[in-house]
Amino acid sequence: MRRRPIALAVLATAALAVTACAPQESSSSSSASGSGGGSCTPEDLATVADGTLTVATDEPAYEPWVVDDDPTSGQGYESAVAYAVAEQLGYSEDQVEWTRVPFNTAISPGDKSFDFDINQFTINDERRQAVDFSSPYYTATQAVITTAGSAADGATSIADLQGLRIGAQVATTSLDVLTDVIAPSSDPVVFNTNDDAKLALQNGQVDAIVVDLPTAFYITSAELDDGVIVGQVADSGNSGDQFGLLLAKDSPITDCVSQAVDALDADGTLADLQQQWLSEAADAPVLS
Repeated sequence: MRRRPIALAVLATAALAVTACAPQESSSSSSASGSGGGSCTPEDLATVADGTLTVATDEPAYEPWVVDDDPTSGQGYESAVAYAVAEQLGYSEDQVEWTRVPFNTAISPGDKSFDFDINQFTINDERRQAVDFSSPYYTATQAVITTAGSAADGATSIADLQGLRIGAQVATTSLDVLTDVIAPSSDPVVFNTNDDAKLALQNGQVDAIVVDLPTAFYITSAELDDGVIVGQVADSGNSGDQFGLLLAKDSPITDCVSQAVDALDADGTLADLQQQWLSEAADAPVLS
């Protein structure tokens, strides 16, 4: 039987239970071959530390991506995906080492202190000039959030938002969608982190902020006493909204990591994890 990491064994759906018992050979014989015929096993992968898979994410890491800012728990969609990829490559749970890397540092050119980073990185051609991406593990829309009683509360269309002061995190799809799709009449307000954007929203410095939809559900339900999801922006413009694992440019393990993600997509694991951690995101109204 295919063995799940302990942290993932709590998945509740019956469908996942079926997936978890799918037959699989041992990791040494079943792992896919890498580019040039190389083996995608811990013995052969050129990782930052021998015999260890070093995985990065930002700090803080938000729900529903990571529960309680603890990526080692396997709880939350991205934490669970990271451990599932590790298992697919033949790494046990105790062979996964987590490190914290700021979003902007991760997408910058240069050497990396991790094997892959999982932090809602949207795959696009501009970033591919500096880093590698795996196959996508999630496709997200962007959402506009505000606080009750603000100028944005009650907006039902993109046009309703265009005269407002709206912010987003720098170098993100959220900012691209704000600039290119919502296209407010005043310059977008740019923040270093979503925490900064949220604080500005709480203080009334902006009328609304743009974040990915699952993050919007968490911020409005758990971090803002009067948080409101205005709606999701179905049109993500030219920037796209597929999330991929980020690796160093020309990383020798990019192909193997992509093959692991593809396998998890094919066997239904990604769909099961999305159902567990992200299912409520489909309920947000769409801004026309």
